Amino acid sequence: MYDVIVAGLGGMGSAAAHHLSSRGARVLGLERFGPAHANGSSHGGSRIIRQSYFEDPAYVPLLLRAYELWEKLERDSGRDLLSMTGGVMVGPPLSKTVAGSLLSAQQWGLPHEMLDADEIRRRFPTLTPEPDEVALYEARAGFVRPEETVTAHLQLAAARADIHFEEPMVAFESTSDGVRVVTAKRTYEAGELVICPGAWAPDLLADLNVPFAIERQIQYWFDPAGGVAQFDHSHHPIYIWENAEGVQVYGFPAHDGPSGGAKVAFFRKGVLCTPDTIDRTVYQDEIDAMAAHMATRIPNLPGKFLRAATCMYTTTPDEHFVIARHPAHERVTVACGFSGHGFKFVPVVGEILADLALDGRTEHPIALFDPSRSFA
Repeated sequence: MYDVIVAGLGGMGSAAAHHLSSRGARVLGLERFGPAHANGSSHGGSRIIRQSYFEDPAYVPLLLRAYELWEKLERDSGRDLLSMTGGVMVGPPLSKTVAGSLLSAQQWGLPHEMLDADEIRRRFPTLTPEPDEVALYEARAGFVRPEETVTAHLQLAAARADIHFEEPMVAFESTSDGVRVVTAKRTYEAGELVICPGAWAPDLLADLNVPFAIERQIQYWFDPAGGVAQFDHSHHPIYIWENAEGVQVYGFPAHDGPSGGAKVAFFRKGVLCTPDTIDRTVYQDEIDAMAAHMATRIPNLPGKFLRAATCMYTTTPDEHFVIARHPAHERVTVACGFSGHGFKFVPVVGEILADLALDGRTEHPIALFDPSRSFA
């Protein structure tokens, strides 16, 4: 009998398996696909990391701890996971992206600079903001590598844990002394269960009564006009850019060599889907819409389309996470609904899940993520 079973080994689940096993727990990890796969939400080569958090200042303490754990994970795994490139949150002064970022920076005393349009152009010549747009610049922003992160956590966990790929959990139930988990291959018992289902949350956690929406999202890579050198991290930061209509795009420096291109995506604008019905084909009109949107902001970016990849957001109505002990199952902990902005929290979520599974509580502030909150 295991101490803890972790169902789902993407970003959050792989981190949970590592943190649990590093504390001496006997862990079984279950994953429906192979390691660091591209069928969910933990792929695409890069994810933005930032601390001046426009979503809510309540996230900042978790981000401060996440940064510490990212650096520790790099040391422990020997992998290149984290790149600090600096970042700009661009838009009208009262936009959520700018005003929300400034609120978090001011409330938590985070180092930052406010740039007007002329200063944005001077500092970052690739960017062409409108005259009335401004930016919050954060030197401690950058990106992390999702596939490398999942691989690092899985390799560290596998030194002590049993890790089973191609074996999804299909059902679970509480028992008198723990949980029983049914997979596509067999049944297991454990003292605790941690469920990190990603886009499979509506099926596996229907009894949470959280109205999750699964959204198809697209990541695009372009070979910029004039080459990628102008888009390396010494010239081009990570960015989130909101226009006057509230549409947000985000992007990265070029970081995978001359053939890697520069990546950009819409932050929201996804199409509803399920993991079984998602259309993995990216169509020419979608590529054209992305290129047209960026042409007035970063004119050299949509030089030549290279490739695209789909992923899925699992979004809650308020776009805040779900991290808690399951209200109906005493020995079950859940982490889901990361709403397109969760990957930067991966190592601290792993720590929180280990706290909840082994101690029944955590010192981290997670009240915002209670699944019993009102979604009206």
